[in-house]
Amino acid sequence: MAIRKTAGLWCGDDFDDLATYVRKHQAGGYPVQHVKDISCRHCQGTAFHVTVDDEEGCAQIICQSCRAETPIADSADHLDDAVLEECGCPCGGETFTVGVGYAMNTDNEVRWVSLGLHCLVDGTLGVYTDWKIDYAPTAHLLANA
Repeated sequence: MAIRKTAGLWCGDDFDDLATYVRKHQAGGYPVQHVKDISCRHCQGTAFHVTVDDEEGCAQIICQSCRAETPIADSADHLDDAVLEECGCPCGGETFTVGVGYAMNTDNEVRWVSLGLHCLVDGTLGVYTDWKIDYAPTAHLLANA
């Protein structure tokens, strides 16, 4: 199915819909070339609680199956200074599937990271945070959840 607007919110049914939404977001005005479907490195679970800090530019996912905590992209470098806040959908849901979008520069280095979430209660889609990457090399970011 395709993303659709319901009661003023964008909704979708699966990862493809989330990836489409993240690509439309264009953090910093840059097109997203890659969207990675996130699963838990420990148990392969796909349902997460998510915490973010917009000021520090970082996010962490907490697997609902095994409770493993995993920082997104380069977030581990910023967690000590972060004040993480739990993400919540307007419907009240707090469990999501996660897609991480990467906008690349002309040297094929990551320029921006966008954290897209798909609510498992009502299907609402959102980009809950994004941050600029201002260093290179960045290939390791594509491998980090």
